[in-house]
Parts: sequence; C-alpha cells; structure tokens
Amino acid sequence: MEDRQIVELYWSREETAVTESSAKYGGYCYAIAFRILCGREDAEECVNDTWLRAWNAMPPRRPERLDTFFGRLTRNLSLDRWRSLRAAKRTPDQTALALEELAECAAPGGVEETLDAAALTASLDRFLASLPREKRVLFLRRYWYLCSVRDIAAQTGRKEAAVAAALFRLRNQLRAHLEKEGFAL
Repeated sequence: MEDRQIVELYWSREETAVTESSAKYGGYCYAIAFRILCGREDAEECVNDTWLRAWNAMPPRRPERLDTFFGRLTRNLSLDRWRSLRAAKRTPDQTALALEELAECAAPGGVEETLDAAALTASLDRFLASLPREKRVLFLRRYWYLCSVRDIAAQTGRKEAAVAAALFRLRNQLRAHLEKEGFAL
C-alpha cells in the first residue's frame, strides 16, 4: 500500500491504518528499537507504542515521509525506554557509548535535549549534506541507528579500527562545524 493511502487511513480513523503501517514499516521500526534497547520485548513494545503515537498524531499532522515519521517516533520512544531502563541499570551500554561520543560535540545541556532544537537540527542537516555519501551513511549508522562499531565494520567490510578512526574524524568535523555555527562547547 502507498504511504499516502496509509496516511488517509489514519485521517479517516480506519483501524487498518495500524495493520498496514505494521506490515510495511514494522521490521524497519523494530530494527531501530532493537538496536537501542537490545531486547526483543522492549523493542516490540516500542514499535506497538509507535503505532499508538502515530494514531494520536494523525490528524492533525500529515507527515511528508512516513518512513521518517515512524522512524523518529520509534527512535524517540526507544530512547525514552532506554533512559528508564538505564536508570534501573538493566540496559547494555552501546547506546550510552554512541550518545557519549556525540556529547563531546554538543552544547551544554546534553545531546538528548539539544538534538531536538530546530537550529541544531538545521545545522546537523547542513553538516550531513556536506559529507560524501559513504561518510554520511557511516555517521547515520552509528549515531542515528546506534549500530556498534563492530556491526558497521561487518556491514561495510572494513576493519573495526578503520571504522572507529573514521568516526573519530567525523566527530571532529562535526565539532568544528558546530563551533563555526555557534553550538559547540
């Protein structure tokens, strides 16, 4: 089913909107949640919560890109769940490691709060647009999808050390970019 048809189902308050969303984007959303939470049950619950959030957001919101809309909802819900699990000391720290790496580049107040700011989002968009495709994909795999360095190395056929070094250089580039635009420490 086409994305615009799925959106129309949400606007018409048809329950099949959730079924169609799950059929088309369930795997994508589950992959995002699982990478952050590292647990099947928690990931499945976040994906189910994604459909509820989408149901409540449409109307009045009409997303331009449904995959991005669902991905962002899932990621935000998963990070919220991760924070609560981390407070209970039950979560592996792959997510913490990726967020700490980015925190070195972000303004005071923590990367979680600043990533949602409109000005910072625009600056990050400009930074990502300036990167060659390979570097942009590497950056997004690590810091959006929160893949481990080992997983990225396996996916790209590179050595872990090479991936870690490339990510280090990308963070330095990001820091310089943010400083230039007035965001960095």
